[in-house]
Order: sequence, then structure tokens, then C-alpha cells
Amino acid sequence: MSATLTQKEATAFAPASVANVAVGFDILGFAFPSLGDRVKVRQLPGELGLVRISPVSGSPDLPLDPKKNTATRGLLRLLKDLNLDFGFQVEIEKGIPIGSGLGGSAASAVAAAVAANALLPQSLSLEELLPYCLDGEEVASGARHGDNIVPSLYGGLQLVRSLDPLDILQVSIPKQLFCVVIHPEAQIETRAARAILKPEIPLKKFVAQSANLAGFIAACYRSDFALMRRSLKDLIIEPQRKSLIPGFDEIQAAALGAGALGSSISGSGPSVFALCEGEACAQEVKNQMVEALQQLGHSSKGAWLGAVSSTGARLL
Repeated sequence: MSATLTQKEATAFAPASVANVAVGFDILGFAFPSLGDRVKVRQLPGELGLVRISPVSGSPDLPLDPKKNTATRGLLRLLKDLNLDFGFQVEIEKGIPIGSGLGGSAASAVAAAVAANALLPQSLSLEELLPYCLDGEEVASGARHGDNIVPSLYGGLQLVRSLDPLDILQVSIPKQLFCVVIHPEAQIETRAARAILKPEIPLKKFVAQSANLAGFIAACYRSDFALMRRSLKDLIIEPQRKSLIPGFDEIQAAALGAGALGSSISGSGPSVFALCEGEACAQEVKNQMVEALQQLGHSSKGAWLGAVSSTGARLL
């Protein structure tokens, strides 16, 4: 992501992401490059501190006020912090459905920051760029959590041990680990999904969930799919949120019945993900998840399949 003094326009792609991954609420997520957002940023010479947004392609109802749009909130602070003598014109192309639980707000923030970074006199590192991306996430959810932002920016499977001070760990991805995502016909606002969560956790569940998280991480480093299957269970967040998702129990059961290693809510939902060993298994899991939803009389906004890869945001 090197910059040149003469570059006046740049476009970046940021992938969708699956956050929480059943066992790591607010701290674990992976990039899902099968879909994502594109953002084009152009310099506005002489427009100190100004950010303008063109009508958003794919989601025309998104706010055009740069303080309220996830893609541009961080750019306002970036211009101020670096005391730049120009502004930004921003064009957003949404490839991730709004309210899908696939990190759409994070992807817009990341793509905008990566594109803007290419226009700076001196590019920032990913670590330096991260806080500006988090500004956008805060607009959407009311909290600065990195389980969508970090994998969308860095790629891969990421464990956010701490944001302050910054401590991010890239987790090993076993070969042949595939993900299936299905998006039921519903929309869930992140703020609303967070508001229903109970503030206290019974000690017994905390211990069991901690064991699941540790088992999942160990399974990733050992490429132990049997251990991953035993560990990939959400005992805390999923039971509180699944009622928001049409047909969740049936979709999850279909995924597990078709051989998935585990299945749970992607982010705050309503999308449901399943992890699988191998592409053939993933294809069968996808077919069964879609069929389960159809048999319930519900429709979907899409179903996707892809390898869990190390691909993150990039300039186009």
C-alpha cells in the first residue's frame, strides 16, 4: 500500500468477515473474501478537513453525513490528525448486505481507510491505520471492537487480545478449512443485538466456554479437525440471540447433519456460518442449509462458500 505524491485517487476492496466464530465473542474473527465492499477515495485539493460522500451504490439509504457513515468517520479524524491540506471525496459500493452480520460496517471503514492511505504523502502502517477503522465500527455498534475490523484489514483468522494497548495475534489456519455462510431474509442492527445480551455470565458457563475457545485455538495450530468439532460451540451468546434469526435451529442442525465441524451465528446475525473440512463437505453443507431454510418457508438473501484464507483488504 505504498503511496506517491502524485496519486489523487485510489480504490480499495475490503472483505466481509465472520466475527465471534462461536467461541470468541468480540475477540475472534476471520476474513471472508467471497464478498466485500469497494470504496473509491479522491483528493479534494484545498478542501481542508472536508469529506464528501457520493450516493452509496448498493445501499442508497446509508447516511451521507460523514460523521454518521462508517466509511468516513475515521477519515475525518485522519485529516485532522495529519493536518492535511486537502479533503476526500468518497464513493462507496456496498457488496455486503446491510445488517447481515458479515462485517459490512467494518468493511466500508477498512476499504475507505486503505484507499485514503494510498493518497497520503506518507502511507501509514496497518497498525497506525487501525484506530481510524475502529472509528467507523463505533458508529455502527456503539463500541470499539475489532473482531470484524481486524480480519477485514489484516486478513486471516485474528485474535484481538487487546485494543488498548494493541495486541493482535494471527491464528494459524488449517489447510482445507472452508466456510459456508447463509443469510436468511432478515436484518439485525448490531446495537440491538448487543442490547439484548445479559451483562453477567454464570461461572460454570464461563469455564466451559473458555475451554471451547482454548480447544478451538489449539485445533487450528494442530490442524486437528476432531478437536475443532468438539470445541466449536457457543454456550453464551448464541442462546441469547438465536431467537432473532428465522429458522436458526433448523439451519444449524442441517449444517451439522451434513458434516460441518460447527455452526453458529456470524457476528450479530442473522447470517449463519458453518466451518467444514474440505470443499466437497462445504458444498454439501451449503446445499443442506439452503434447503432447510426453504423447507421452513423462509427465503435467503444469499449463500456463499469459500476457503478461510489470509486475504485481507487491498488496493485495486
